[in-house]
Order: sequence, then C-alpha cells, then structure tokens
Amino acid sequence: MHKVGLGTIITLGVLVGLLVLAIVFMFIGWGAPQGGTQMSTNGWIAMVLGIVVTLALGSGLMALMFYSHRRGRD
Repeated sequence: MHKVGLGTIITLGVLVGLLVLAIVFMFIGWGAPQGGTQMSTNGWIAMVLGIVVTLALGSGLMALMFYSHRRGRD
C-alpha cells in the first residue's frame, strides 16, 4: 500500500479549495445579482458540453501520450 505524504494532502486541499472558490465565483458572477442578464439554459448546456469535450480531448491526448511512451514510439 502506498503511503500518502503530508505534501500530497496539502496540495490536494489547496486544489480543492481553489476549485470551490472558482465554482462559487462562477455562480455569484454569472448569477447576476447586480442586475445583469441571466445566462440562459442553452448557455449553461453549451458551457457544460464545452467543458466535457475539452476534458475528454485532454484525457484522450494524455492517454495516447502514455500509450506511445510505453510502446517506445516517442
């Protein structure tokens, strides 16, 4: 079993905290409490699809990179 170090725990804690802050900022900033316009349902759908496609593309490219490295094709 791999032992997790204190540095790893601190790093994960900081990253999770930054993620939470980004999500809070997104909802407060785009929720338009200052009288701005609301983001439509189509806008939310487009944003979610864009995030999912970007993450899938990045994950796929990383998987291909690791596959290529293990097969010695670098």
